[in-house]
Amino acid sequence: MEKLRFGLVLMVLCLSTSLVKGGDPTLTFEWKVTYGTISPLGVPQQVILINDKFPGPVINGTSNNNIVVNVFNQLDEPFLFTWNGIQQRKNSWQEGTLGTNCPIPPGGNFTYHFQVKDQIGTFFYYPTTALHRAAGGYGGLSVHSRALIPIPFDINPADEFFVLVSDWYTKSHTQLRKFLDSGRSMGRPDGVIINGKGGKGDGKDEPMFSMTPGKTYRYRFCNAGSKDSINVRIQGHTMKLVEIEGSHVVQNMYDSLDIHLGQCVSVLVTADKDPKDYLLVASTRFTKEPHTATSIIRYTNGKGPASPELPKAPIGWAWSLNQFRSFRWNLTASAARPNPQGSYHYGQINITRTIKLVNTAGTVDGKLRYALNGISHVNPTTPIKLAEYYGVEDKVFKYDLMKDEYEPPAGKAEEKITLAPNVVKVIYRNYVEIIFENHEKSVQSFHLAGYSFFAVAIEPGKWTPEKRKNYNLLDAVSRNTIQVYPNSWAAIMTTLDNAGLWNLRSNSLERQYLGQQLYFSALSPKRDLKDEYNMPDNDVLCGIIKDMPLPKPYSV
Repeated sequence: MEKLRFGLVLMVLCLSTSLVKGGDPTLTFEWKVTYGTISPLGVPQQVILINDKFPGPVINGTSNNNIVVNVFNQLDEPFLFTWNGIQQRKNSWQEGTLGTNCPIPPGGNFTYHFQVKDQIGTFFYYPTTALHRAAGGYGGLSVHSRALIPIPFDINPADEFFVLVSDWYTKSHTQLRKFLDSGRSMGRPDGVIINGKGGKGDGKDEPMFSMTPGKTYRYRFCNAGSKDSINVRIQGHTMKLVEIEGSHVVQNMYDSLDIHLGQCVSVLVTADKDPKDYLLVASTRFTKEPHTATSIIRYTNGKGPASPELPKAPIGWAWSLNQFRSFRWNLTASAARPNPQGSYHYGQINITRTIKLVNTAGTVDGKLRYALNGISHVNPTTPIKLAEYYGVEDKVFKYDLMKDEYEPPAGKAEEKITLAPNVVKVIYRNYVEIIFENHEKSVQSFHLAGYSFFAVAIEPGKWTPEKRKNYNLLDAVSRNTIQVYPNSWAAIMTTLDNAGLWNLRSNSLERQYLGQQLYFSALSPKRDLKDEYNMPDNDVLCGIIKDMPLPKPYSV
């Protein structure tokens, strides 16, 4: 009987997997997630490792590849990964947030199975449970164009390098969590790391990257940090920006680039200087006392150490805003599909709904909380997606507690913050405009899962409908994160054409943990497999649905 049951489960698994797989190649990984003691900033501390590595392995795929990652959680706490920027078409089951998935229990395992459907670009993965991201557990994820689609580069890169920059705390993730749970802030990070290392900058570090004179290389940068924007630059070299979060962009040259929390870019760098060592520099932005890390780029057969004089970082956020405005979508380039990016005329689509989100900070029962439009998200013990699938939403959360319009109290009046799951019901395939309004003194960064959006404007002040005349409706970059400067607003536009449950979150770890996030529920009205996949047979179950009978599956 047990053999028969196993055979049936295996057959169902194969059938459900084939829905995702199609005829596209599959990349398979097995990851063991453990603690290990290393010293990113020179102080021994407990760090989350993947297969004994920090950062974790780079997933190096091609558009439409199927990715299979079998994760063994050998930590003492529940754990999840998210795949930041991967759209998980029809498949929010693989999103890996606490709203979509039950976490992998200690000693347990779960196999993620997803397709990088119609995507190319630079992304990364990281833990979404507790404050695990502050302890590592992250790594790079690159998706290349298929061979039949031309890449808009004059020169094919000789090699490519992933550069994960991050602010870093020497306190453990458990200590930082105790701070937040007790009502305190995490405080300032202790430094910056590049691919897990602080870099002494004394010329004695081992080289992290190597370039052959005359060759061109692709550097893929992501800010995987918890709190700070980071500026990156390379001694004596300019960087040609070629891609932002899955979009080819107009190829301008930059001496340095601001990369805000959760953001990824890729650049081309040519080894056309005197053959010796040069420093790649990463430093925090918009902080009173900037932290800096360096790593060595060594020319092969080069002679001589890098200069101790570091290229200076820009000052102020007006510079950063102007840099954002210089980013343009490459309308003639093809991305994951053969048709040019510019063949999608997003500026000619009628907006069906405008949602204005105001980020705020306040206290509830004397403890620090962060909110969007007065709602501070709390993860229910039954994930929202599972509650929807099993039809028990009314026992777990309420839709639409948050309003589309919000004005925080004037002056010094205390904002009333409501603690609850923040779930916004949206109409599948509608075209929406989302405004982020930041009344605070620090730069914010937000990520929208499940979609790419057009970042059409960032401006100082408050948003009004008249501001739409300033939108870039021709060649705004299609991406998945957006920064919002102090006392400023940002506008994005997107089609909600991916059925599922999708997280919009602050990329600040502290703000995200303390409630500055929400979920968009874009349900297919037909429960049709053409729109969305069924719950995977291997899904971890928890909460009130754990022992319930399976609901009727979606069908074609």
